[in-house]
Amino acid sequence: MPRVVLDMMDRRPVWAMPDWLPRELREALPPGWELVVVEEPTDGSADGAARVAPEVLEAVGDADAYFGYGIPAELLEAGPALRWVHTGAAGVGSSLTPAMLESVVVFTNSAGVHAPPMAETVLAMLLHFGRGIDFAVRGQQRATWSTGPYWAAEAPLVELAGSTVGVIGFGGIGREVARRVAALGARVLALKRTEPRAGEADLHPVGGTGQLASQIELVHGEEGLGAVLSASDALVVAAPDTPATRGLIGEAALARLKPGAVLVNVARGRLVDEDALVRALSEGRLRGAGLDVFSREPLPAEHPLWTLPNVLITPHVSAVTGGFWRREADLILRNLYRFVRGAPLAEWENVVDKRAGY
Repeated sequence: MPRVVLDMMDRRPVWAMPDWLPRELREALPPGWELVVVEEPTDGSADGAARVAPEVLEAVGDADAYFGYGIPAELLEAGPALRWVHTGAAGVGSSLTPAMLESVVVFTNSAGVHAPPMAETVLAMLLHFGRGIDFAVRGQQRATWSTGPYWAAEAPLVELAGSTVGVIGFGGIGREVARRVAALGARVLALKRTEPRAGEADLHPVGGTGQLASQIELVHGEEGLGAVLSASDALVVAAPDTPATRGLIGEAALARLKPGAVLVNVARGRLVDEDALVRALSEGRLRGAGLDVFSREPLPAEHPLWTLPNVLITPHVSAVTGGFWRREADLILRNLYRFVRGAPLAEWENVVDKRAGY
């Protein structure tokens, strides 16, 4: 009997798996297929817990597909019949073990599912610095009616309309960021790993039908990176964590940003050299930084980023939303339909390029 294993009982209440998900999966499976639901709580934070609990390993023993958070090497070894594995996380770095790289199993992730709330977090961080909300927060903490930072001749108050927002990575998150800031009048300059395709920047605004292509320009390569850095009033890091992207935003890159630029990182901490960022912020070369991810998490209490007045820190929660499960379920169900009918891989969504790392 063909078997599908569902191991997504997240321990965090906001991510709790809804009761309707197993029901919808059972209804989508052909007659004679079995769905095994693992009841033991797991952890879908970051790249996923990559659990190797005995209950899970036993469930995948003769399974055809597995849905969980992260794919450990032990799971692939325990499930030699697996043909498809899916992770509820967008990041796949911890799952790209030698066993995964050598396996012929189809690996899909949830890139794009998390993108809408993450893009709205980016927008909030940009407005936080652009409209001086950080000044207001500090004034409120001191019970001080402080207009000085706003009225100063050099007050760093800007509008998104007319600003250039650079986006490093034009995947699911980068595209959603581009939609939102372009709809507010910003110019977007986005860096891709590969040469842009014709029409790739032809995005519609969220909830609208107009075209934003005139405000979104795609570039690639070293020359493209240089163009993004030198032109950006704000830089958003939204690329996957791969050997090619780690440390991409280092001392040299930060030095190429406009004085007073804002940096936002919702990707992975290792893409930004945090020591170099601290120096740029401390010296006043940057207006501020909105950071949801860090090279070490939780961020150590003694880290200087905590005390810099021009830093906004969120504890890796930019993807949190009540809208996750409907999008996640729809993605799984669409690929499940392709899986059971043997559709060619080119028709699938979110297939991970194991060698590229995303």
